[in-house]
Amino acid sequence: MTGYQGLRPAEVANAAGINPQTLRYYERRGLIEEPDRSLGGHRLYPDDVITILRVIKTTQRLGFSLDEIADLLNLAGHRHPAGDGAGFRHRAEAKLSDVEARIAELQVIAETLRNALAAGCDDLLECVAIPGCPIPFSATAGAARR
Repeated sequence: MTGYQGLRPAEVANAAGINPQTLRYYERRGLIEEPDRSLGGHRLYPDDVITILRVIKTTQRLGFSLDEIADLLNLAGHRHPAGDGAGFRHRAEAKLSDVEARIAELQVIAETLRNALAAGCDDLLECVAIPGCPIPFSATAGAARR
C-alpha cells in the first residue's frame, strides 16, 4: 500500500458503462484482478481495467458466457500461440456455428407461427385438432388421443 494512484470503483464503473455491483461481481469471479488499496483502504483500479471490462461486456453481447470469457481472458494473459485451437478465433468460429444453428431454428419457429396465423389458428387446442394444422406437434397430439 504505497501512494498508488488509480481509479475508484465508481469511476471505473462509470467509464466502462457498468454498475459498481457488476464490477465487484467480476472481481469475485476472477475476471478482473483484485485492485490495490489506498492507505485509507479504498480500492484503486489501474486504467487498463476499463478496457478489460469493455471486452467482457462486448464478448457477453456476442453470446459468450462468463465462464467462457474467463477462459478467453486467461488464454489472452498467457499469450498462447495463435494456432493452438484454444484461442479466440477457434472459439468464435464455434460460437458462430452455434448462433447460426439457433438462427435456423428460430426461422423454422417464425415460419410455423406465420403459417398458424395464416391458417387462422385462434385456439391452440382447436387448431391442433384440425387436419393440416401448421403446428408441428399436431401429429403428436393426434397420437396422444388414441
